[in-house]
Parts: sequence; structure tokens; C-alpha cells
Amino acid sequence: ERMELAAGLVEGSCGPAGGTSAGGRESGGQGDWAGGAGGNWMATHPTFTEMMSLDISDSAQIYAAFVVYLDLLEGRNWHEVKHVGVAELQLVCLHAREREQDSLQVMVPVPVHISLSHERIREIMKKASLPQDDPDTPLSVTLAIVESDSTVVYYKMTDGFVIPDPPDDTEDVDNKQWRKKRKKLFK
Repeated sequence: ERMELAAGLVEGSCGPAGGTSAGGRESGGQGDWAGGAGGNWMATHPTFTEMMSLDISDSAQIYAAFVVYLDLLEGRNWHEVKHVGVAELQLVCLHAREREQDSLQVMVPVPVHISLSHERIREIMKKASLPQDDPDTPLSVTLAIVESDSTVVYYKMTDGFVIPDPPDDTEDVDNKQWRKKRKKLFK
């Protein structure tokens, strides 16, 4: 019940009844939907129009990507926020750096009403994540779940286990042992 309600709120109801399906895949209602979901300013925003011109048929997915784009750029002050269409996955992903010196991270915006299977998450991980400089670093993407009220929740997904860094209060001897253990686990 909640999922259907969320989908209805995300899609907006300004257009004619049945203008877009629950997944937003019919092209007939995209213009009405974009105007209803975020007002006219959004439909004319250059980044939104660029996203709309990508080969992605799901307007709800494009709207989610734009919300995450604004959150990273304006709300969190991330750097080099760029959108990348992944037509094979029918997703708009975002590449961004939390700080200027950090490596690029991949954000995968997903509307809250879309359910993801393990297979779909694995497919996203393989096709959307960036190659790592260090071959021991596992692939990772961050799912950015967009709620119907434009709240974004971020979940970092990693292919395999990631050993946490040691606590700050351990002595140097413990740190050396920890690094040895960590190297063994990654080999």
C-alpha cells in the first residue's frame, strides 16, 4: 500500500489520468509529470533537460537523479557532480567527489517505489562502478533512495566484505598486527 502511494506522489497528478504508468515508462506524460513533480523551474533547468535527453525511458528515475544531483551539489557541497546515463541499466548515475582530493564515487539514484533484487544490485555494481586504482579495493556504488518528499537516503554497497579501520585508541603495535591481518584477508 505504501509503495503505491509513494509512486503516486512521486509521479505527480497534474497530467491527465493514466498519463504515466507506475514506473513512469510511457512517454506521453513525461512533460506533465515533470511540471507536476517539481514545478516549471525544474523542467527548464539545464541539467534536468540534459538528463531528459539521455536514452533513459523512466521519467521517475530521471527525477530521482535530479533530486540527488541537487542534494549532492547544493545540500552537501560535493565536488565535480556529473550525471552519466547508463542506457544498458536504464539508470542515470552520478559521479562526484565528497572532497576535492577524494576519488570519484558512483551514486545510483533510485525512486523509493522501485524494488531491487539481488541480481539487479549485482548488475548495477558490475556495470555502474568505476575501476579502482588499487586492485585490492572492492567495487562499490552508493544507492541514493529518493523518498516521495524528496528526502534522500544513501546506502553504500560494496562487492564483498570491507574490513573496518582500526579504532583510534589502539597502540602502534596493535596497528601493525591489524594491517598484517587486513592484508591476509584481502589476498
